[in-house]
Amino acid sequence: MAKKIDALEYHSMGRKGKIEVVSTKPCLTARDLSLAYTPGVAEPCLEIEKNPEDAYKYTAKGNLVAVVSNGTAVLGLGNIGAIAGKPVMEGKGVLFKRFADVDVFDLEVNSENPDDVIKVVQLLEPTFGGINLEDIKAPECFYIEEELKKTMNIPVFHDDQHGTAIISTAALINALMLVNKKIENIRIVVNGAGAAGVACANLAISLGARQQNVMMCDTKGIIYKGRTEGMNVYKERLAVETELRTLEDAMKGADVFIGVSAKGAVTPQMVRDMAKDPIIMAMANPDPEITPEEALAVRSDVIMATGRSDYPNQVNNVLGFPFIFRGALDVRASTINEEMKAAAVRALAELAREDCPDSVCRAYGNEKFSFGRNYIIPKPFDPRALLKVAPAVAQAAMDSGVARQPIEDMEKYVESLEALQGKAKETMRFIINKAKCDPKKMVFPEGDNEKILKAAYTIVEEGIAQPILIGNRAKVEAKIAEMGLDLNVPIIDPENSELTEGYAQELYRLRQRKGITLSEARRIIRRKSRNHFGSMMVRMGDADTLLSGIDAHYPETIRPALEVIGKQPQLTGVHGMYMMIFKKGIYFMADTTVEIDPTAEELAETAILAAEKVRLLEIEPRVAMLSFSNFGSVSHELTLKVKKAVELVKQKAPDLEVEGEMQADTAVVPEILTNYSFSTLTGPPNILIFPDLNSGNICYKLLHRLGGAEAIGPILMGMKKPVHVLQRGDDVTDIVNMAAIAVVDAQSQE
Repeated sequence: MAKKIDALEYHSMGRKGKIEVVSTKPCLTARDLSLAYTPGVAEPCLEIEKNPEDAYKYTAKGNLVAVVSNGTAVLGLGNIGAIAGKPVMEGKGVLFKRFADVDVFDLEVNSENPDDVIKVVQLLEPTFGGINLEDIKAPECFYIEEELKKTMNIPVFHDDQHGTAIISTAALINALMLVNKKIENIRIVVNGAGAAGVACANLAISLGARQQNVMMCDTKGIIYKGRTEGMNVYKERLAVETELRTLEDAMKGADVFIGVSAKGAVTPQMVRDMAKDPIIMAMANPDPEITPEEALAVRSDVIMATGRSDYPNQVNNVLGFPFIFRGALDVRASTINEEMKAAAVRALAELAREDCPDSVCRAYGNEKFSFGRNYIIPKPFDPRALLKVAPAVAQAAMDSGVARQPIEDMEKYVESLEALQGKAKETMRFIINKAKCDPKKMVFPEGDNEKILKAAYTIVEEGIAQPILIGNRAKVEAKIAEMGLDLNVPIIDPENSELTEGYAQELYRLRQRKGITLSEARRIIRRKSRNHFGSMMVRMGDADTLLSGIDAHYPETIRPALEVIGKQPQLTGVHGMYMMIFKKGIYFMADTTVEIDPTAEELAETAILAAEKVRLLEIEPRVAMLSFSNFGSVSHELTLKVKKAVELVKQKAPDLEVEGEMQADTAVVPEILTNYSFSTLTGPPNILIFPDLNSGNICYKLLHRLGGAEAIGPILMGMKKPVHVLQRGDDVTDIVNMAAIAVVDAQSQE
């Protein structure tokens, strides 16, 4: 139930759906408008009229793919119709953009007549650089793709066919290498004669499997020469001469099983009957033809792959289509041919045989991957896939003569692909994965808040932390039940907890000379302040970190933490920092939440603490100390304060790259900073230290609300133990992100 609620909320919150159109050119002034539209737009129109190929120069055509479906075979849902399939097609667009920076328009064609689909796509050829056919039932999908490839001069690719085939065949090549078998000698059984099954069989044959050794089955049994029931021209091409009739018959002595059929289609006995070192690719969605547990219970020499992320060797199409189209678009290929598909297969197979980088291992809970029976295909989030598959596909297009704009320097092309993988959106995933490696006990004083409960559910699902909720047990449990959450975490009610009296005694000891009595301490811990109770849990070691503030003003949250936990003794105070994630990069800004009018010493302290936090994220810090002056251009007490802070940082942290005082545009525009040749920074600054809270707080909020930056924070620096504060407007994603940051902070302090 909770997953249904989460999915519906994800698609409906804020701007509806998952995609939007964003302008790539400025349109802020009358001049901009005259260039974007009339009269200036006439110029590129006339150039394209003279030379249609200039559409790739003056429009988005060269990076625009249509995801086309009529909703007749939506994954796992069947024939639900064009409009019902739209969320899937939008999702496909998200994956294109996320993994390969390919733009997408999704086109849902309201017809089950394949000729209608063909006609629509043909008429729209001027708009697009490529066509991705999606979720169209067989055998119509074969006919549609064949006709479009005959008549169109841009790549047409039915991912349900070829995507699954490419990924699974890459896995097959590696599995055969492990068991020392050659593709031309093996017997393959393919169960499921739809789009994916037919494509898997054809691709295996094109890569060396003998057609007579590839036996295809459907719901009627083996597809054999002379069969009439349930046949079509595409099945007929794969029919074999045999006396065998059932899947059970076909599996006897088979080396490979490729399943794109239905749950439970393969029995343990069928696995027993297969040849030595059998390779089973059970890719039925969402449940495989046979699970790895069932197959391995029968025999230990089996190599398994499925479509599931919770098993090793996931066959996931996202490893293919974004990168295949990226390579095809970048050479303006007129088609995606067999040579390009084979190149993608080889590139993915080779990638799995390379050493797996730590960044990929961290993305999967720090699990180590090395080429072997449980790692025959790269992981879907492996960033190297773009850098391997797209160039391989582009090279194959050039070698086979279908590239209309060949790449002259492949090394520079790979560098351009690397530039697409900006770290901005990856940073939070890195932090989350780092948290998952060693989850900590995290106390939420606002345990009855709906957003906190949703976040706690996600935190448990992702394995980020071990949440502890503070609140009235009955009310919290009732709220969890009302929301339909499957959330089983500790709930502590200060009214009747066995911890309450000990915490009250400790609070009295800490604050008795600050005017607090024992009875007042008991009242605070038991009833008045859950933030005091939560902070005491962290102080006493019953929790590792605290996250609070969704229901309270900032001072109401931080004050109890300062009273109970306190700042690190060597520091002048605590400081606040925000991580601002932009499309092209990340900036860390401090102090944005705590120090109102810091001294030079406090500014220096902020800079050093910020650098320490940034290093935890495996980012090399470079600090710019901001002012309204550039390196002494104005002599004023405010600029002199910043200048002195720079000198203090260099004294206290001589290895830290820091410069200032400088204006904000000097810090963020490399062309301006290079005018100051004496600067000691080796690259653009990524930490911006503001001269006071006034400027810092205003700046980050404007960038967040008007500049499109994602604001993660505040990240509290300088506490004895990790405590972090939420903002009252934070959503569930913000809470989850801050939880991950808090866990990483706790890991570092440990």
